[in-house]
Amino acid sequence: MSDEGSLSCSFGMKTRVGMYELGRTLGEGTFAKVKYAKHMRTGGQYAIKILEKETILKNKMVELIKREISTMKLVKHPNIVQLHEVMASKTKVYFVLEYVTGGEFFDKISQQGRLPEAEARKYFQQLINAVDYCHSRGVYHRDLKPENLLLDADGNLKISDFGLSALSEQCWKDGLLHTTCGTPNYVAPEVVYENGYDGAKADLWSCGVILFVLMAGFLPFEENNVLQLYKKIRKGEYVCPSWFSSGAQNLLKKILNPSAKQRITVAQMVDDPWFREGYKPAKLTVDENINLDDVDAIFSESNAHFVVEKRRTQVSGPTPLNAFDLISFCPGLNLSGLFEMKQEANQETRFTSKHPAHEIISKMEETAKPLGFSVEKHHYKMTLRGVKTGRKGYLFIATEVFEVAPSFFVVEVRKACGDAHEYHKFCQSFSQGLKDIVWQTEAGKDQQSSG
Repeated sequence: MSDEGSLSCSFGMKTRVGMYELGRTLGEGTFAKVKYAKHMRTGGQYAIKILEKETILKNKMVELIKREISTMKLVKHPNIVQLHEVMASKTKVYFVLEYVTGGEFFDKISQQGRLPEAEARKYFQQLINAVDYCHSRGVYHRDLKPENLLLDADGNLKISDFGLSALSEQCWKDGLLHTTCGTPNYVAPEVVYENGYDGAKADLWSCGVILFVLMAGFLPFEENNVLQLYKKIRKGEYVCPSWFSSGAQNLLKKILNPSAKQRITVAQMVDDPWFREGYKPAKLTVDENINLDDVDAIFSESNAHFVVEKRRTQVSGPTPLNAFDLISFCPGLNLSGLFEMKQEANQETRFTSKHPAHEIISKMEETAKPLGFSVEKHHYKMTLRGVKTGRKGYLFIATEVFEVAPSFFVVEVRKACGDAHEYHKFCQSFSQGLKDIVWQTEAGKDQQSSG
C-alpha cells in the first residue's frame, strides 16, 4: 500500500511502441488490454489491443490469434471496426485498431431500456449489411451480441471482436462448421444440437435475437438453467411484446426459425417490406491489396519485424493531460463531458476535482472499502476488487487521477471486468461518497441551491 509520502514522489511513464505513443487504458479482458494511442507523426487516434505472447502460447491460442488477424484484414466495411496494422515485439502482439468513440451498444440499450422501432431498424439494417459483407468474404463472426457492437461518434454501428470467428476454409467436407461456440442466449439451435451448422445461418439467428433485444429491452430466450434455455431456443419459443408492429413480428418469425434450412436468407430479408423501409446499403471501396504476410511474422523467431517498446520515465505526480488527451476523453470533441459526474449507463465515469491528488486517492479508497471492495494502489492508479462474486464473476474497477493543471484534476473510474449493471449500481453509491471532492461550476452550485 502506498502512503501520502510515496505518492508525492511517484513516477509517470510514457510508453512508445513503434510510431505510437500509448495512453490510458480503454478496456481489459481475460487475455488482452486495450489502450488509447496516438501516432507520433500524423497525430491520428487509435486503439491498440495488446496481448502477451507468453499468455498466447500458454493457452495454445496462436492459431486463434492468426485467424482473428486474417479475418479482420479481410473485412473492410464502414460498420466493422477496422484493423490498421499488426505489430509484435519479443514479448507482445499489438493490434492497431480504429478508435471508436461512441461507446458500447450494450450501454445504449441498458440506458434506454428499448429503442423506438425505427431506430432499432436502422441499427439492424447496418448490422445485416455488415454481416452479409463478412459472409461474402467467407467470414463468420459466431459471437454476435450487443456487447460486441460499438457506436462511432456519428452514432453508426460497428461490429467488433472477431476472436471466435471462422473462415470458410475451416468448413469440413460437408461444407459446415462444427465448433460449438458463442453466447448461450444468442446462439442458434443447430450450433448446439446439430452435427454441423451453416455459419451464415447461425449468424443471422444471432442478428434476430439482437433485433428483438433492441425493440423489447430484454432477451427473447432467457432461463437461469442453461438446459432449459437451450430447450426454448430449440423450439423457438418466444413471445413478442404488444408494441412490436406486425411487420417486425413477421420478420422475426422468419429469422428465429429453429430450422436452419427454412430460416430466411439475407437476400430474402432485403425484400422484406419492414426491413426495406429507409434502407441505405453502405458504400464500399474495394481493396484487393490484402497482405497477410505479417500474420506468420509476428510469431516468427526472427526479430527482423519486431518493434521496440520504449518507456520514458518522468518524475511527476499524476499523469499530465494535454489538449489532445482531453479531446480523446470526449466523443465528438465535446469537452462538456469532463465537467460533471456522469450517471449514464456507461462503462466509465469521469469527474473533476480541485483537491490535491493524494486527497482524491485517499477519499476514493475510504469510500470504496465500505462498499465491499479491496483496494490496490500504484502511484495515482487504483484497482478496486469486489469481495463478493457477482453475476459475471468479481467486479473489478480501475481508477486513475490525471493532472490537467497544478490544481485541477480529472479522475477516471472504469469497469475493467464484471457485470455492467453491478458497476452502474456501484457508481451511484461511489459518487455519493465522493461529493465533497467533486468540483462543480458556479452554475452547478446555483442549480443545486435553486433546487
